[in-house]
Order: sequence, then C-alpha cells, then structure tokens
Amino acid sequence: MQETEYIDSLISEYSSLLGRDPLKNSPRNYSDDAIARKLVKSSDWTTGGAEELVRLVNDYGSFMLRNALALSIVLGREDGDRFF
Repeated sequence: MQETEYIDSLISEYSSLLGRDPLKNSPRNYSDDAIARKLVKSSDWTTGGAEELVRLVNDYGSFMLRNALALSIVLGREDGDRFF
C-alpha cells in the first residue's frame, strides 16, 4: 500500500472510531481522555502512546504533523526513538 493510501485508510478508521460516540466535553472541545481511551480500546494503542498522540495533535496540529510525516517518510523513519 502506498503511503497516501495508508494515510487515507487511517483517516477513515479514526473518523469511524471517533464519530460513533459523543467525545466532546463542550460544543467545541473534544475530551482528550475520551479520545485516548477510545484509541486504547479500539486501535491497540498503549495508554502512553494514545495520550502522546492526542498531545501531539493539540500541541502541533495538522500543518506541523503533515510536514513531520512527509519528512519521516523521506528519511525512512517508520518508528522514532520514543516508545510507549
């Protein structure tokens, strides 16, 4: 599978996973804890990994993460140095 197909698949998976239940603690803000719990329960993330993923999204957003993804693909970095 090409990287773009893999990303599209992940977007679809997370949209389905997170769209099923109300995960918002207010009209505009998602509950970070609820998202992390969903990732652990349904997507085989560790608790630490799920919390870190949500933190990365909150801290950096898609602009920075898209660029990090592109650079990691070019450099051939499937996994980084931090493990959860």
